[in-house]
Amino acid sequence: MMKTKSALIYAALISTAVITVISCAVNPVTGRKQIMLMSEAQEIQLGLSYDPQVLASFGEYNNPALQSWVQAKGTEMGKISHRPNLQYHVKVVDSPVVNAFAVPGGYIYLTRGIMANLNNEAEFIGVLGHEMGHIAARHSVSQQTKQQLGTLILIGGMVASPKFANYAEQAMQGLGLLFLSFSREDEREADALGSEYATKMGYDGTKMADFYKVLIRMNLSEAEGGVPTFLSTHPDPGDRYNAVLRNTKAWQDKLQLPSYKVNADSYLQMIDGMVYGEDPKQGYTIDNIFYHPELRFRFSFPAGWQLTNAPTQVTIQPSDGKALMLFTLSNQKTLQSAVDTTMAMYGLQLQRSEKKSVNGLQAIVTLAKQPVQDQSTGATGTNVVLTYFVQYGSLIYVFHGVSTEADFESYAPTMEASMKTFAQLTDQSKINVKPKRIHVRKVQRTGTMASVLSSFNMPQNMMEELSLLNNIELNETVQAGRYIKIIGE
Repeated sequence: MMKTKSALIYAALISTAVITVISCAVNPVTGRKQIMLMSEAQEIQLGLSYDPQVLASFGEYNNPALQSWVQAKGTEMGKISHRPNLQYHVKVVDSPVVNAFAVPGGYIYLTRGIMANLNNEAEFIGVLGHEMGHIAARHSVSQQTKQQLGTLILIGGMVASPKFANYAEQAMQGLGLLFLSFSREDEREADALGSEYATKMGYDGTKMADFYKVLIRMNLSEAEGGVPTFLSTHPDPGDRYNAVLRNTKAWQDKLQLPSYKVNADSYLQMIDGMVYGEDPKQGYTIDNIFYHPELRFRFSFPAGWQLTNAPTQVTIQPSDGKALMLFTLSNQKTLQSAVDTTMAMYGLQLQRSEKKSVNGLQAIVTLAKQPVQDQSTGATGTNVVLTYFVQYGSLIYVFHGVSTEADFESYAPTMEASMKTFAQLTDQSKINVKPKRIHVRKVQRTGTMASVLSSFNMPQNMMEELSLLNNIELNETVQAGRYIKIIGE
């Protein structure tokens, strides 16, 4: 949560207005005319407006050399794509989730999670080609003729709905933008374009099919990380695997290049040292306590409630979905201005306000009501919102506890008990926690993957995970001199 103060405040302030104009345009890939909601210029402007929102929500991974490399590959691929005049922007975002996604107008994002699970340049090019295929064929823009493009959902939107389970799910993704799922035909077309672009760049497109095997084994959920997964649940992943092989063979037969690049060693050496999994500096949990070593705070959360940490906020929710706690930052300078702004911004009707001390920190605690309407049924009701505004240093932290008027009394004591635990973090053992990182090592002696991992002192309980990370079965023979990935500090 909260990679930087400015990024969080920016994410809390921005909103997006999409102005659309219905027109008929020629699809760059198919050559057929189709109804589009916006011109190419509007599409580019849309991507430009979304980019800072994506980066504020996920954060950009801090590795200039890697960022430069992915951008160079995106520029190179763009020139042989169906939209060579479009400027492509390719970035690695700081999320452990295994995913990649594209935004209209030429913006492509790959998580460090998916970069960590790739094992060669050819796989990367396949992922990049798939996402560029969505942009080239204007799939996102086409989808907007049928559905409204998702908007940035901030705390106000979540507070304003009695459907806590739905809004909490969106909040937990870490990105409020509700990207549309692509159709079966769109996914197939993006796969085919990925094979085409990879082959035209001289890479072995069959490696993309190999990576599909890894994704299938991971069994990713449909909305991993707030956007549709790179490996959609439709069409069938097995069919997509075979289709990629067929499409790649067709393009290789057509181009007849003498060889096709894989470049495993150079890719692995490039991701050597990459953060793997959750980065504790952004916040982590131990025994129902959330620690943030960079911002030096901690708080407890209820047992049995699910906490999800994102750069813009922390969400905490019981399994029944009847309440929701949201933890974030205010962009105001004083406690009272934070209270006033929150009440006005979200249409909250203040019932009570009192000054308190929370573990030695100045705070204002408010109780407010908010009339709400269920957009799907039209039913009206009232939410009750308990909020702790806490001054810690130069920052003001905000803890919202929300439930319906009927359920609030049942959940309020539990939520307030959690809010009262917010405190300064001074334990150096919790502050100095180091992230796990990928370390690339050369195999010294030929043997099974299991024996190789043992030679690098990898614990038994990590064997399956490392097998998946390297896409090498534990009983598979690994030759001396080959590079593999292990995990350590």
